[in-house]
Amino acid sequence: MSSHDVVIVGGGPGGYVAAIRASQLGLKAAVVEEERLGGLCLNWGCIPSKALLWNAELVHLFRESADFGITYDALHIDMGAAIDRSRGVVDRMVKGVEFLLKKNKVTVIPGRGQLTSAQTVAVEPSGETVDAAAIIIATGAHARSLPGVEIDGKTIISSHEALQLREPPASIVIVGGGPIGAEFAYFYRAYGSDVTVIEMLDRLLPAEDEAISSQLERAFKKQGIGYRTGASVESVAVADGVAKVTVARDGDREELSADKVLIGIGMAGNVDGIGLEAAGVATERGFIPVDERMVTNVPGVYAIGDVTGRMLLAHVASAQGVVAAEAIAGRDPAPLNYEMMPRCTYCQPQVASLGLTEAQARERGIEVKVGTFPYRGNGKAVAMNKLDGMAKLVTDASTGEIVGYHIIGQDATELLAEASLGAVLETTPRELGWAVHAHPTLSEIVKEAALDIDGEAIHFWSGP
Repeated sequence: MSSHDVVIVGGGPGGYVAAIRASQLGLKAAVVEEERLGGLCLNWGCIPSKALLWNAELVHLFRESADFGITYDALHIDMGAAIDRSRGVVDRMVKGVEFLLKKNKVTVIPGRGQLTSAQTVAVEPSGETVDAAAIIIATGAHARSLPGVEIDGKTIISSHEALQLREPPASIVIVGGGPIGAEFAYFYRAYGSDVTVIEMLDRLLPAEDEAISSQLERAFKKQGIGYRTGASVESVAVADGVAKVTVARDGDREELSADKVLIGIGMAGNVDGIGLEAAGVATERGFIPVDERMVTNVPGVYAIGDVTGRMLLAHVASAQGVVAAEAIAGRDPAPLNYEMMPRCTYCQPQVASLGLTEAQARERGIEVKVGTFPYRGNGKAVAMNKLDGMAKLVTDASTGEIVGYHIIGQDATELLAEASLGAVLETTPRELGWAVHAHPTLSEIVKEAALDIDGEAIHFWSGP
């Protein structure tokens, strides 16, 4: 039996970050991981999908190249090569995580970890037992499917299989109009697939501000991406490799045929078979509830990342990992503000947000004041020929606090760091608007939206 100050079950973006931070704080840390370090995000989520989405952007640029005075005789697009490149990116990043853990003197134990008590973890198939003063559960989550619809990995697929397809399907139905669905819709359409997105709620990206959803829907129409909102999938039948998807909408039924059906409706926590019962750890709706310090109902047992169900995002998992490590080391970490966590969708136009939507702010009784600025009013956006998009800031008129940042457009996700820093520093619209931004940059869009809150935007006329 080996002994450590902390053992982390799962080596994803929450687990490996927690291990490194624990080591920095003087704790002897170990990570138990049954597959590759980096977890779902690095191996089958964030990183490979973003590599593919960058390929899709390049494909779009080639298709629009005549607008920039560039023509060619023939264009060959190889999606298989894009898949190979994405796997190469993954390999490089995994090696980087391995290097960091080694340099931080974190012990990596290959195998499947299972709690046998609140202080011990058994590792299979080696049979090794690890004991520790504290355990962090970082087992992540897996893709959910629709009731009665089985993901067969061939015709009906999850994002895992989607990241391995070497040829674009002639047609694909994507169930779920959230970030996963939007990103794959953009990717497959770039490679020529006939794409239809089915979303049960009344708009694409339903968790985003309504104005942002509307802009994305217009952009998808221009790209030739079909969608049905306010629609539900009643059944999926597969015959001879072709799927028949029955969709109900407004009392009517429609049958869609597709070569592939991608289920992108969300995730479920990996809570089964990891020994929660033996340790006495409680679950709720398939996830592990935790307090502000990431402690479960059992003292000394922590949980972080997707398995907590708080916000299923890699950067949230990493932040939770730091909180857990600091708590175990006897520090007093500041509680995370989940409401002000960055949220990003990497289709083009990209979507990035932080804080409350306008509707959410009004529901809370906040006296709302809004500022907006369009991409078409920005010199860098015009120079890039990326005119679709906007920034929208939602403020509390009585206090001046910016309670929501919402951006859609080219590279919108890169503009959100300023919003995150502004939220931490409680920046006012006046401070953000008066901060000098380099010209020409897309970042000026956020500055001008802040100025617009008081009707003082310089490069856009919104008056009569």
